[in-house]
Amino acid sequence: MDLTLKIWRQPNANSKGEFKSYQVKEISPDTSFLEMLDILNEDLLHNGEDPVHFDHDCREGICGTCSMFINGRPHGPQRGITTCQLHMRSFKDGDNITIEPWRAKPFPVIKDLVVDRSSFERIIQAGGYISIGTGGVPDANEIPIPRRIANEAMDAAACIGCGACVAACKNASAMLFVSAKVSHLALLPQGQAESKERVENMVAQMDKEGFGSCTNTGACSAECPKEISLEHIARLNREYFFAKQSSENVPVGDQVHEG
Repeated sequence: MDLTLKIWRQPNANSKGEFKSYQVKEISPDTSFLEMLDILNEDLLHNGEDPVHFDHDCREGICGTCSMFINGRPHGPQRGITTCQLHMRSFKDGDNITIEPWRAKPFPVIKDLVVDRSSFERIIQAGGYISIGTGGVPDANEIPIPRRIANEAMDAAACIGCGACVAACKNASAMLFVSAKVSHLALLPQGQAESKERVENMVAQMDKEGFGSCTNTGACSAECPKEISLEHIARLNREYFFAKQSSENVPVGDQVHEG
């Protein structure tokens, strides 16, 4: 396969970026998308040019770092996969492929296709954990949890924090990400003790980071590589409502988060 790549190049966070075109030739359809970029970078290095910078780690669809827009879609044209799981057989010989970083104010570009997603980490640090002593790892059946609840918690915990939900949302909302992190702990007994503080702190940090309000269009879930359900956003709003309702001196009109 011979392809034309139109890639966003930006030297650093303070520089103005632009698209540059590159040609790659004789790419196997079985090559992964990131391997194709590796081949391009080998050619650029051979010619004394700066390689295209992009994030990657596990290349197994687990770490969530391979974040990039491909032809206008987060992670590319296939649903339910990350960029590293995308293969060139999803494209045709002679195709033009546009590759760019996430476009969201809370995800500033560092260089080329690399963005700073530390805002997600600060949201987790605000409450996405269990700090109380829970003892050692219990046996699988020691804490009875209904299968439906366990499955819902596991589905929420599948979120890899890649940021595709933010990139897909026209308001750059982080509601799907935050709701997944709140949900998987809110559903389990171990997470109940800190549920109120968790949701209040994480939502407050989300707003502080500058993420927008939920659009209710479902673009976040549609583009999520782990197909996190919108039902978790509904649960987040319920958790937030009840947390605020139980707080002292909170006016009734301020009890529902607008996100």
